[in-house]
Amino acid sequence: MVDRNKDVIRETDAEAIRLARTLIRSARFSALAVIEPTTGSPLASRVGVATDVDGAPLILVSMLSAHTGAILADPRCSLLVGEPGKGDPLAHPRVTLVCRARRLERGSDEHAHAERRYLNRNPKARLYAGLGDFSIFRLEPERASLNGGFGKAYLLDRSDLVTTGPVVDELAAGEQSALDHMNADHLDAIAIYAHHYAKADGDGWIATGFDADGMDLASGDAICRVFFPEPLKTARDLRPVLVDMAKAGRAAGYSQDR
Repeated sequence: MVDRNKDVIRETDAEAIRLARTLIRSARFSALAVIEPTTGSPLASRVGVATDVDGAPLILVSMLSAHTGAILADPRCSLLVGEPGKGDPLAHPRVTLVCRARRLERGSDEHAHAERRYLNRNPKARLYAGLGDFSIFRLEPERASLNGGFGKAYLLDRSDLVTTGPVVDELAAGEQSALDHMNADHLDAIAIYAHHYAKADGDGWIATGFDADGMDLASGDAICRVFFPEPLKTARDLRPVLVDMAKAGRAAGYSQDR
């Protein structure tokens, strides 16, 4: 018999990895699938989502929810991200991550950092994030299945999805001050990143996250992802890269009055 799997799955390349990371970094909500502890049956629900600096998904969930009890009983879960657009929803890219959920201890530095990242992405969640029955879970990706559209299937492993190295902790330590500075003093540059690099429309763009690969921007409920020309090697590289990208956008003819 012919191994049809070889015909379906394409070789994972840089383009597929970038698409998967874009889908994950750009998601504000997702479908979470867990294992129901009393029956062993699959249980799927919708959750809000953000990402940690290294790219691992973060969710904020109520302890009263069925899916929360399920991942406390069995941390194995999967997450589907990728929003359909016009036309056939199956023609649009999406990625399913196979993960293990880990609850972050409230009051820990890790929890404070993750909560900050989550609320930067989902500011409306401030209404309930501090309630005692809500917890943040970090979903550790083990592997993923990317469907980039008809005939574009890829298998990815953890190294394709999560950034490692000292730069991750370095960026995490200084990220919020960088975000505050950019959003207070350089909204013109952020507009260039959104319009010139992400080809996004609309005004009011702010930065919500920096990581080694790029930046996340938001305008109301709209989200866009901008990649750096090259991944950052150290956190010190962030400022010059942002300056160079703004200069390049202006030199290419970008105008806020376009």
